[in-house]
Amino acid sequence: MLHFFALMYTPEKIRNVAIVAHIDHGKTTLLDSLLLQTKVFRTNEEVPIRALDSFDLEKERGITIFAKHTSLMFEDYKINLIDTPGHADFSGEVERVLGMVNSVLLLVDASEGPMPQTRFVLSQALKCGLRPIVVLNKIDRPHATPEKALDKTFDLFVELGATDEQLNFSFCYASGLTGFAKKELTDPQVDMRPLFELIIEAVPAPTGSAEEPFLMQAMTLSYNDFVGRQATGRILQGVIKKGDPIVCIDKEGAPTNHKVVLLEGYSGLKRVEMEIAGVGDIVSISGVPEIMIGDTLCSPDKVEALPPIQLGEPTLFLDIMVNSSPFVGREGKHVTMNKIRDRLMREKRSNPSLKIEELTDREDVIRLAGRGELHLSIVIETMRREGYEVAISKPKVIIKEVDGEKQEPYENVHIEVPEEFSGSVIEELSRRKGDLKLLSTNEHKIVTMEFSIPTRGLMGYRNEFMTDTKGLGILTSVFDSFGPMKGEMPKRKNGSLIASATGRITPYALFNLQDRGFFFISPGSEVYEGMIVGESSRAGDLVINVTKEKHLTNVRASGTDENVILTPPRKQTLETAIDFIQDDELIEITPKTIRIRKTYLSETDRKRGGRNR
Repeated sequence: MLHFFALMYTPEKIRNVAIVAHIDHGKTTLLDSLLLQTKVFRTNEEVPIRALDSFDLEKERGITIFAKHTSLMFEDYKINLIDTPGHADFSGEVERVLGMVNSVLLLVDASEGPMPQTRFVLSQALKCGLRPIVVLNKIDRPHATPEKALDKTFDLFVELGATDEQLNFSFCYASGLTGFAKKELTDPQVDMRPLFELIIEAVPAPTGSAEEPFLMQAMTLSYNDFVGRQATGRILQGVIKKGDPIVCIDKEGAPTNHKVVLLEGYSGLKRVEMEIAGVGDIVSISGVPEIMIGDTLCSPDKVEALPPIQLGEPTLFLDIMVNSSPFVGREGKHVTMNKIRDRLMREKRSNPSLKIEELTDREDVIRLAGRGELHLSIVIETMRREGYEVAISKPKVIIKEVDGEKQEPYENVHIEVPEEFSGSVIEELSRRKGDLKLLSTNEHKIVTMEFSIPTRGLMGYRNEFMTDTKGLGILTSVFDSFGPMKGEMPKRKNGSLIASATGRITPYALFNLQDRGFFFISPGSEVYEGMIVGESSRAGDLVINVTKEKHLTNVRASGTDENVILTPPRKQTLETAIDFIQDDELIEITPKTIRIRKTYLSETDRKRGGRNR
């Protein structure tokens, strides 16, 4: 390992900053430019795109899921930067890291202006007493209106109750992709130096005395194969060295004694070993095997517990079960409830924004609760790639009882669609109990809408929205609050196509059944009785035989009879399957396959499936 700094930086020379923004407003791309211009990479080193997105799912989906740490050198200053997720479902990551920094860079797209997640991350920063720096990003794009975006951002500060000091925020203009920043629009486009100078000037230095006993709170966790669990946080006071004795205080207030086995800091994309670290440093400490997020690390000379981390409550839950289909165990390595339970309990220790509980009345079910469908699906997808095989139910909202009244979660939905699709979107969201709060049309005939809608009404709509707007619409949402229940929600309009027999799918059967609906499977795939193979073109479920073969005769047919032309299937991903299923259906998830099935198949359905359909 490399050794970091021979000398410890004083707090006056350290700046701790988090980058926050709405999804796809350019946080990770801006960080790429900052990394490049501080000479983190060697001259001949291959530089990855979105360098901090190291998790496989982040690379595939182009989104940030976990908060990432990096450290950059500018002149004689050390700038610790934290990249945060932009999607509302991962807001727990944002809430945690705000306790480690002294300011935030609030990125706002110069074309779009503040968006729903901008509101959330800004409100969290203001509540923490931070004074944000606003960066108007993507100013070199067509239709960019940075001055207008700045005015809207100021209005948002006012709306969220910012103090006079917070309203007097610093700002600059930038393009993360091109790699320049400037304080005035008329300044030349050179490099990121103006942004670095603004960070040094506007971000307060960390507070705390190096003379006091060591104190730190674990904000994120990681794992090292050699030294085990590592806790990352900002040193609030004192100094820590490798080999020092430390005390860990858990959420119950129970202290345990340990020793620092490894002390690491950050330099660019790498972790580097440190001999000593002090006030203001963001470090990872190894040597406390059972540490949890929110636990306090302190010196034996002064044992004191810090207040626990307060995170927003979950809004959705789903049930995870052992896969009980006829194909169980064909692809997965871990299929038993004990294995699934152990894996989920490990997830619970490292991700406090998830709630994982075992049901007292059912031993074969574990309930997983989180901030949204994407939040839950990322956990399931990660398990799937690790060789786990499970079945999950349709997500449901968490219902609270307040003063004897049942309440459900509501979301603020921001939609942008071409004008010709606005009518159908308004009609559908109104049918789903949504209230239209804002409607405007710009000079490009793009309609902007904002709705307040129960989370139940939004579930299952995103795929339908993309179909209704021919892929041209943008829909983003963020949790708002709990409110009164709005009664029964409309369900999926069309029923399911259910396989009546176990076997291999034949092209002949699919060809004759194409007018029944859309299929999720291809010829040659294996199916079992009760498995959902497609979406019906009508209301109500339909049981069909997709394994039927053409009867052989001694009459020679013309060659054209053998040409079977099939409509390509709609391949299901985990997210589309979650959107599709109803309460009486389950998703079967294996390392290689995603299947949907009925929880049961009635005797009537079995008989109907035997007919020639």
